[in-house]
Amino acid sequence: MLRKIMKGGHRKPSKSDDNDFGFGPPPNSGSGPANNVVVNHSSRAAPGPPSPRYGPTVITPPPMNSVEPLPFFRDVPVSERPNLFLRKLQLCCFHFDFTDTVKSMREKEIKRQTLLELVDFIQSGSGKITENCQEEMIKMVSVNIFRCLPPHENTGQEPTDPEEEEPYLEPSWPHLQLVYELLLRYVVMSDTDTKVAKRYVDHSFVLKLLDLFDSEDPREREYLKTILHRIYGKFMVHRPFIRKAINNIFYRFIYETERHSGIGELLEILGSIINGFALPMKEEHKLFLVRALIPLHKPKQISVYHHQLSYCIIQFVEKDYKLADTVIRGFLKYWPVTNCQKEVLFLGELEEVLEATQSAEFQRCMVPLFRQIARCLTSSHFQVAERALFLWNNEHIVDLIAQNRTVVLPIIFEALEKNIQSHWNQAVHGLSVNIRKMFLDMDTELFEVCQRQYAEKESRARDVEEQRELTWKRLADVAAQRGGEDMITV
Repeated sequence: MLRKIMKGGHRKPSKSDDNDFGFGPPPNSGSGPANNVVVNHSSRAAPGPPSPRYGPTVITPPPMNSVEPLPFFRDVPVSERPNLFLRKLQLCCFHFDFTDTVKSMREKEIKRQTLLELVDFIQSGSGKITENCQEEMIKMVSVNIFRCLPPHENTGQEPTDPEEEEPYLEPSWPHLQLVYELLLRYVVMSDTDTKVAKRYVDHSFVLKLLDLFDSEDPREREYLKTILHRIYGKFMVHRPFIRKAINNIFYRFIYETERHSGIGELLEILGSIINGFALPMKEEHKLFLVRALIPLHKPKQISVYHHQLSYCIIQFVEKDYKLADTVIRGFLKYWPVTNCQKEVLFLGELEEVLEATQSAEFQRCMVPLFRQIARCLTSSHFQVAERALFLWNNEHIVDLIAQNRTVVLPIIFEALEKNIQSHWNQAVHGLSVNIRKMFLDMDTELFEVCQRQYAEKESRARDVEEQRELTWKRLADVAAQRGGEDMITV
């Protein structure tokens, strides 16, 4: 309850549905309203002592009126700019309490203006940044962004919809945004020498960046997504490490916590990475598909990141069509039993995978696949049944079914007949009639065989039911004769 009172009343912005991952800087979101959550701006806890490279763990705020503005870069000689740059970085290492909007207003504004100057200086390329300046800049960035994140309101014990939760908005965002912008400009700057920069943007730095993806503030996750993708593109030496670290985040999410705010953003980065995989695909990448991406269909919160996950899966199948059988069998393994909305998502993703599936891979998995589709066809939830019937609107899928109709039709014939005879939803009834007619036109002889087999099965079922009722009647009669008046019949 206290957490709900303290949270800001802002709705979570909707995510873009396109596949352009937006790796440019997000628009300036402004400072946003003040928030009443006190954030401990200490470095995020990690095994062992913190690395001395990123400076002290906690920096004490300066006394009132002790922060004074420094001269502009344009007002000092070029030779003095590196020293001024360092002084400005040191000034930006101070933290302020943003939960109180009137406290240290002057000092906050001085720091914000200083950060703006640093961003402009980096972006303009006014002067080459020395190695010492780069080291101090990464220290300043680390002191500001690496901190303890507030705990999630819902720990996973209560069944809630993450999309309906209102996100926590970082109160220090007016400063944090500029620090992230500075880091982004530094990473993408053409003058940044990766041989030098990798000494400071190292594995420890990347791991701490990945920790921050669990931030509930969507603005922060957007910047992190952009920056990590740029680091992946520029620092080739870090690529295997980044992929492995993301794997570990997924494993923990799937098998331990089932709670993480940044799964969608990490999948967006991976979608771009997968798109660049060379062929033939490495075994490491195939294992990533089997061990991480496919099991990501298991958590209840899949609707939050399903669009990005589906894109990654389709990229794999389009890169190597032989993976279609593996992917489809993975879907069947994690197919939801009682969650109808999740089942609709699965059917939509299945259609996209089948769109990229060749005949040979289709034949390997068609029997278990259409047994599951047959169960979906007769679902009492009309959206599930309707979405399964919509598969026949796809020409490529219809071609695959037509080529293998002798196997497919006997599996789903009973489901179609039951829909036509007794499904409550008129749309499902009409679509079932259309598909039944499609099979009839496709192969009349096969259709008649299936119809005859279905009639025989129904006849046997009626005989069995009649025999069962007759047996119970005989037992009741015998019991009545032996028990007399003590017998109670229903």
